[in-house]
Amino acid sequence: MPKVPVMQAVVDVLKSEGVDVTFGCPGAAILPLYAAMEDSGIKHLIVRHEEGATHMADGWARTNGNVGVAIGTSGPAGTNMITGLYTAQADSIPILCITGQAVSTKLHQEAFQAVDIVDIAKPVTKWAVQVKEAAQAPWIFREAFRIARSGRPGPVLIDLPLDVQKQEIEWDPTLDAPLPIPAVEPHLPRVERALDLLLEADRPLILAGGGVILGDAHEQVRELAELLGVPVQITLMGKGSFPEDHELFAGMTGIQTSQRYGNQSFLEADLVLALGARFGDRHTGALDTYRGERKFIHVDIEPTQIGKVFGPDLGIVSDTRLFLDALIDAARKRNAKKDYSEWVSRVGVLKQTLTRPDDYDTVPIKAPRVYREINQIFPPEAYFVTAIGLYQIWGGQFQTAHLPRHYQVCGQAGPLGWEIPAAIGVKSAEPDAEVVAVVGDYGFQFLVEELAVAAQYNVPFVIIMLNNEYLGLIRQAEGDAFGMKTEVDIHYDEYGTDNVKIMEAYGCSGRRVFEPGDLAETIEWARKEAVATSRPVLVEVMIEREANTARGIRIDAMIEPEPVPNA
Repeated sequence: MPKVPVMQAVVDVLKSEGVDVTFGCPGAAILPLYAAMEDSGIKHLIVRHEEGATHMADGWARTNGNVGVAIGTSGPAGTNMITGLYTAQADSIPILCITGQAVSTKLHQEAFQAVDIVDIAKPVTKWAVQVKEAAQAPWIFREAFRIARSGRPGPVLIDLPLDVQKQEIEWDPTLDAPLPIPAVEPHLPRVERALDLLLEADRPLILAGGGVILGDAHEQVRELAELLGVPVQITLMGKGSFPEDHELFAGMTGIQTSQRYGNQSFLEADLVLALGARFGDRHTGALDTYRGERKFIHVDIEPTQIGKVFGPDLGIVSDTRLFLDALIDAARKRNAKKDYSEWVSRVGVLKQTLTRPDDYDTVPIKAPRVYREINQIFPPEAYFVTAIGLYQIWGGQFQTAHLPRHYQVCGQAGPLGWEIPAAIGVKSAEPDAEVVAVVGDYGFQFLVEELAVAAQYNVPFVIIMLNNEYLGLIRQAEGDAFGMKTEVDIHYDEYGTDNVKIMEAYGCSGRRVFEPGDLAETIEWARKEAVATSRPVLVEVMIEREANTARGIRIDAMIEPEPVPNA
């Protein structure tokens, strides 16, 4: 077997695992890997901050379901990646972070930029490991990809000491292949019991969580719903897993991202089939209200997720798609039928009556009007990324999504600044797709330097900013809990930070909107400008400064900030 540089073997593994682009920043301790990548055909985007690299890898992975790769050198490069690793772990996104490291013999001597990144990363990864023997490297990389993809997906980190990177090993890529991913199949008696419970219920709901999207099970959800005639709700992470214009769509339940009809439908349900949902606290609110007298079936690929928040009436460990295949098969074999038409009709009435307005024409612009324009202008095939703040909540309440992986949100960790690098990752995965980042004025500035990456590599997308010149969500929380507005006002001079000039400084463009009647025209301009310039384009919408979102601590007692019909 021929001898090759060990980093060449690593690059061979990356390519065979389906990696065609990486995001990172070279440094002295990772240069052997970069040398091996130079003529590999793997595209590389130079980031301006290693956290940005992790979010780019995250957006890439969310879009195509493969393992995204971020690369950094030793020391602060790895510590800068921790937020991205945490984000990926929280949302079950498979990414691989590769860090350089000081030479092995110097690790105990406080060498320059030597830090124990493996121990630092362990709490926010599925696996963090340092390669100590060169011959192990390709096998450790194979195992990293297997772990990242297996079961509940998630991030991994591999640390590469410089001296290990410089060695040669025996390696023949023609004899190598990815490691198999074990299928997590359901226990069939539990599938049959799930069908029993569904047929015993009078007002069942299917709840599609993020696991439906990660498991590519959206078609099966629709097939089951239409086969049995059962309404479907989504969680925030499951948004896009079921078309929101479908007769059986029953909205979203929650104390933040939710619809009024979604909460009421849930409250009237007597059984919930939860698929790949983790029962996050912003979804459930107070558990006694959420649980009520209804029964729960919880299906999850990760055994320790079942019973973590509350004990379900039936727990099933399974890949969501394999479970749904088995349940559909069982229902067909039994010729299972039950008339849920009265329940479906009831959900339809709630959808028509328990709404929130979005057709405001007032100045300053009200946020729901922005989402009304988004829904009307962009096609279902457009990809959206959004992060954390009042705009995430408004997005969950007012924006519609129809396709899986096309509405991406960092739902659990909620790092500010995620959208710009994530949009670069999405566009890198789908170069021909239209990509839109919906951002807030504060979070926009956290990783704004990654605009330079998009400009340098001709990565166009539209940025729609809701600017209230506040830390809006924290202002709302301070007012609710403490009756104050302390250190949340970021307004100064005329507009505060001039975000249009920031765009221009990076070689991009943007416009500011004050009138609701100008929204559609400006968004259409931005779409065309992004294509014409091959760079990001900003639509900065100046919304009312102290707007609030619908919110609460229980799903049956939401605070509505605006008048709503049938309240």
